[in-house]
Amino acid sequence: MIHKRCSVNPGKVVTVFEIPGTVWADRINLVGDFNNWDRNSLPLRQDRQENWQVEIELEAGREYRFRYLFDGAYWVYDWHADKSITDSVGGCNSIVIAELQPAI
Repeated sequence: MIHKRCSVNPGKVVTVFEIPGTVWADRINLVGDFNNWDRNSLPLRQDRQENWQVEIELEAGREYRFRYLFDGAYWVYDWHADKSITDSVGGCNSIVIAELQPAI
């Protein structure tokens, strides 16, 4: 799941990336455009309910490609992403759009 909320910093959106705790892994990293595809800079941590989470601020109005890296070896797509796109080697990248949905 991906959750978004207003940031205290103008022009930013706080974005929380979450994976259920039922997913087994020793470590999970968030890797994407926002961290230059660095495999180590954004580790997810388990919360009190054992769900994996990481929270980052993204520039509002932009789209970011990303994937999760499980145990440094397995790339995983996020089915709850805003969009997806095929990459240059036939894989799939998730896309998060840094914008808040209007209230209904």
